[in-house]
Amino acid sequence: MKAVWNGVTLAESDKTIVVEGNHYFPPDTVNRKLFQPSETHTICSWKGEASYYTVAADGKTNTDAAWFYPSPKPAAAQIKDYLAFWHGVKVEP
Repeated sequence: MKAVWNGVTLAESDKTIVVEGNHYFPPDTVNRKLFQPSETHTICSWKGEASYYTVAADGKTNTDAAWFYPSPKPAAAQIKDYLAFWHGVKVEP
């Protein structure tokens, strides 16, 4: 799977984990230089608190386009620190 935004590959892996229809990418498959920490946090009743990144690629930014669970609840332990995408990021094979 590949996550692409603004013509730039953000992450690529054949070991994503699919949860609720979203592909979560292993942390070591993400191009970290394209990510800026965000102050945004949301709560999922069964996964826990999500943290977000803003993506910056080719001179444009996509606020809170990626999220992850740094300390997930036990039911979601397998996606700890894995990144998922939205806000126009295309995730495709």
